[in-house]
Amino acid sequence: MIALRLDDRSGVAAYLQIVQQVKHALRLGLLHPGDQMPTIREVVTSLAINPNTVQKAYRELELDGLIGGRPGQGTFVLRTIPGASAANLAEMRAGLDRWFARARELDLDDESIVALFTVGLRANPPPARASEDEPEPNAAQAQGTERVA
Repeated sequence: MIALRLDDRSGVAAYLQIVQQVKHALRLGLLHPGDQMPTIREVVTSLAINPNTVQKAYRELELDGLIGGRPGQGTFVLRTIPGASAANLAEMRAGLDRWFARARELDLDDESIVALFTVGLRANPPPARASEDEPEPNAAQAQGTERVA
């Protein structure tokens, strides 16, 4: 079962933090279809937050088709989010661990590490992929405008 945490200093709404953590756990293979989610009551007790906040997060995850409730049994993971293989994730995690260790050796604080990571992530966007199912957008669509005849 996933252990959820909240960061009051993140500036991200509590329900979104819950949604993000569940999605990260699904991407990383920490949650699998059939796994039971903590009850709303358990999350409320462990995080000391309003039950409506947890309900909102679970509702969003349900709308995404990731979790679903079973009357009288609880809430369960329905599907995972496709991602990298476990071996590739383990390799990347090992590299990150070395990177973090070096950052700590250089006395970088958490905010500096996050800033460096964020800048690096933005400087290396994923390659653009054209979908075979969707036509290429025309220039007006790409700019978010419509042509009026």
